[in-house]
Amino acid sequence: MEQEGERKFGRFLIVWVGQFISNIGSGLTAFSLGVYAFQKTGSAISYSLIILFAFLPSFLLKPIGGTLSDRMDRRLMMIIGDIGSAFGLVFILLMLFSGIDDLWQIYIGVAISSVFVALQNPAYKASVTDLLDKNSYSKASGLMQLSESSRFLISPILAGILLGFMNIKYVLIIDILTFLVAVLAVFSIKRNLNKQKSNEKQEHFFNDLKSGFKYTFSQKGLLYLLCITSLITFSIGFLQTLIGPMILVFTDSKTLGITLTVAATGMLISSFLIGIFSKTNKQVKILCISLFFAGFFYALLGVSTNIVFIIGSGFLFFFILPFVNTSLDVLIRTNVENDMQGRVWSIVSLISQFGMVIAFSIAGFLADNVFNPLFQTDGFFASTIGKIIGTGRGRGIGFMFILSGITVTIIAVLISKIKTIRRLGKQ
Repeated sequence: MEQEGERKFGRFLIVWVGQFISNIGSGLTAFSLGVYAFQKTGSAISYSLIILFAFLPSFLLKPIGGTLSDRMDRRLMMIIGDIGSAFGLVFILLMLFSGIDDLWQIYIGVAISSVFVALQNPAYKASVTDLLDKNSYSKASGLMQLSESSRFLISPILAGILLGFMNIKYVLIIDILTFLVAVLAVFSIKRNLNKQKSNEKQEHFFNDLKSGFKYTFSQKGLLYLLCITSLITFSIGFLQTLIGPMILVFTDSKTLGITLTVAATGMLISSFLIGIFSKTNKQVKILCISLFFAGFFYALLGVSTNIVFIIGSGFLFFFILPFVNTSLDVLIRTNVENDMQGRVWSIVSLISQFGMVIAFSIAGFLADNVFNPLFQTDGFFASTIGKIIGTGRGRGIGFMFILSGITVTIIAVLISKIKTIRRLGKQ
């Protein structure tokens, strides 16, 4: 039995390595395109629009991708998703080589890639349930977050170095090659991952989609957790969108890359610890405590322009974040039936990340037109809060981080008071 578990985990590791490498490539592109847009325009709006276009199509289409992953071979879905994502980058690359360097082709290209992420991501998440035993879920979650953290840990510093001596075109080529590595890794695992229902009559596609929504909305504790998670992603969405513009106003892209990489080391360390040692069943308690401290360190990110202080606060924030994510992952995974995993995971993303879509949509506008002007030398908060956190370009973004961090700590307290959410941890 133990050997069978090791064999299953070995197959998961093959897929995970491919995704790890692909995530590094995706992080290179995300960092490089964001810096490219901000340096070209000097606007937080252009920076945030790239993130929005890279996220929104995937967000909207995940319920369809999730339903497909419950009906089709999840292995095939991951392959199609990775190849399609690479195609979006090829589009940007062709435009750049043809001499077109406006931002519109970047928006279109990242949107194309995002469409195919909607196919790949639900299938990848649901395949964990196919590949592993229940007692390996926490370990797998920690390793998956370790893979996700690579785009923050390895990619920024690597992109900062690469942009110092090569054109952005060659960064895109590197990313395309990493997608091919991910495809080869998926090819190596068994075919037909999700065929336990192969002899049963398949429901109509839209009935499957509808049943996914019905199932999710019938789980009251799960639904409450997802709605509150949407508030969390709304708050953290400002960080993902505006950390670059806040730092780039007083330093260069190489320093930004180093800052993000060193800070994200915290995520690497805690993800590794979770993957190796996580055995606890007290997921709700861990969620509340870790979320509270994540909010506290998030707020500290906006207090100062001292780069060492920002790195330290960021390190502590990223160290805590995997505990939040793992708790949410395990609570959801253990409260959803296996044959519903694909469509439910996509609906989970739709609900929980709705707040992030709103944040991505409004963050740049709020920074450029509301909060940053308040902290100019003659701004409304210059003589009050500005004396504490500083004034000038980017200080309004710092104040947004402080407000968002406080919001996250309040949400942590709120979760601990909701009985239906606490019951999820007893499954």
